[in-house]
Amino acid sequence: MLIGCPKEIKTKEFRVGLTPTSVREYVRNGHQVIVETNAGAGIQASDDDYVRAGAKIVKTAKEVFDAADMIVKVKEPQPAETAMLRKDQILFTYLHLAADPVQAKGLIDSGCIAIAYETVTSERGGLPLLAPMSEVAGRMGVHVGAYHLHAAMGGSGILIGGVPGVKAAEVVVLGGGVAGTHAAKMAVGMEARVTIIEKSLDRIRQLEDLFGNRANIIYSTQDSVEEYVSQADLVVGAVLIPGALAPKLITRELLKKMRPKSVIVDIAIDQGGCAETSKATTHDNPTYEVEGIVHYCVANMPGAVPRTSAYALNNAVLPYGLELANKGWVKALGDNKHLRNGLTVCKGKITHAEVARDLKLDYAKAEEQLAA
Repeated sequence: MLIGCPKEIKTKEFRVGLTPTSVREYVRNGHQVIVETNAGAGIQASDDDYVRAGAKIVKTAKEVFDAADMIVKVKEPQPAETAMLRKDQILFTYLHLAADPVQAKGLIDSGCIAIAYETVTSERGGLPLLAPMSEVAGRMGVHVGAYHLHAAMGGSGILIGGVPGVKAAEVVVLGGGVAGTHAAKMAVGMEARVTIIEKSLDRIRQLEDLFGNRANIIYSTQDSVEEYVSQADLVVGAVLIPGALAPKLITRELLKKMRPKSVIVDIAIDQGGCAETSKATTHDNPTYEVEGIVHYCVANMPGAVPRTSAYALNNAVLPYGLELANKGWVKALGDNKHLRNGLTVCKGKITHAEVARDLKLDYAKAEEQLAA
């Protein structure tokens, strides 16, 4: 199979779909790899590094899309990229389609086979290709939140860990999954006063065991969200429903009750965000203010630390990418139900139930598309 890796073009996205290490593994398995020139510049991987790994370097993204049987990326295809996709071509990347009807239409119209990292599952019920970026985003969420609490950045002027004799910041983490847990770990490490609000009782028990008395673990209800968010200096939104739009836990009315100049970091923005007032931003212009509350809603947070996040992502994606390349998409998805759960668009049909529901589009079962 011919594998293609274009340079990412989303604003300030420095990650890359294939590291030289991954290229070498594809080549070792008998595949060809083409990489757009300078695709690895953000992780300090030169074209020569890719050539040594066995890749061929091409000058443009169009050459990659025109030739490759499978495109391996990081972020969802931008409109210019969607327009280059073709019928039966495999696209393996993050999609986050439930919040992006324009991208969905482009993928449907292309006739491609689009497999989303974020809905591939594991035997243990986790999301193994989403987890590494959730870990990065969770940790970053507290860092950037602490920075934007600075008065010079429009925040309330509170030091997240306080100092002796002065109270530390109140940090509320909405959701106790992978991103939320890593956010809480960072906030606890920075000596903030931390509350995690979580819906699953089983997960609450796990969090209690993990954090002990270092964090306050609260069952999620409308009352508890309102009580703790209204008193927070920093809120990290880390709520996830796989494939679906994030629930709007923070309403505009709740914003009015929050402490002035407090900060919301909405990690869930890829899935529409968990605040009613959230809208996607970029690393160029990461924040805006609504009702006196600073919103940080960058949709590709891990892109700011590409050397860490690209290698972490490649480590997770590589076994699944090799399975697709070695077997072909039909057999690979037929053999592996967890990889099949990532199939989101197939030959003009939406094959993920939650995506179809949120976009109000027709749904076709993945198994039916494979059989066809």
